[in-house]
Amino acid sequence: MGIYNRYILPRVIHFTCGLKPNMRQREKIIPMAEGRVLEIGIGSGLNLPYYDATKVDKVIGLDPSLEITQMAKDIALKASFDVEFIGLPGEEIPLDSKSIDTLVMTYTLCSISDYLKALKQMLRVLKPGGKLVFCEHGLAPDPVVEKWQHRLTPVWKRLGGGCHLDRNIPALLREGGFNHIELETMYIPGWKPVSFNYWGIAKP
Repeated sequence: MGIYNRYILPRVIHFTCGLKPNMRQREKIIPMAEGRVLEIGIGSGLNLPYYDATKVDKVIGLDPSLEITQMAKDIALKASFDVEFIGLPGEEIPLDSKSIDTLVMTYTLCSISDYLKALKQMLRVLKPGGKLVFCEHGLAPDPVVEKWQHRLTPVWKRLGGGCHLDRNIPALLREGGFNHIELETMYIPGWKPVSFNYWGIAKP
C-alpha cells in the first residue's frame, strides 16, 4: 500500500474531490472564511481559488501528505494572500491557543483517525467568536443507502486514505465541542454512498 498511498492516492483524491458537484459546494462556503484561517486537510489546494482575498489575511494549510500538498503549493503561488503549509495531521496543530479566526474543513473529517482529538485541537486554536466553516460527506438519511455505507466503509477506508462513508458529521462536531451548528444537507450529484453532504458554520 506504500506506493499506492504515496503516488496514486493523492491523484485519486485530487480528481474525485475536484469533481464539479464538490467544487460547487466549495464555492458556497469558502468565501465565508475571514481573518487568519486554518484549513484542516488542505490537500491539493482545491479551496484556494474560492477564498475572498478582501476578507482573508492568511491561510495556513495543515495536511500530513507532502505529496498532495505539493499540488496545493503550485496553486498557492497564484493567491493574492499569504499561504503557509504545515505537514501534520489534524490531531497535531502546532499553533498558539486562540490564534485562528476561521477554521475551514472540506471533505476531511471523514478521514481523520482520531477525530475527537482533532476537533479539540481546533477548538483550542480558535479565537473567541471564531467559527468553523465546513462541508463534509457522511451518513445518509435513507436506510438503504446507510446500510451500504456501513457495508462498504471497511474496504473504502483502505482504498480511500482512511475515508469513512458513514460518519454522522453533526454528531461528531457536537461531540468535539461545536455545539452551535448552522446546517444544510442534501445529496449532491453522484454515487449515493458518497454524495450526502452536510455543510454550514459551527461554533463552540
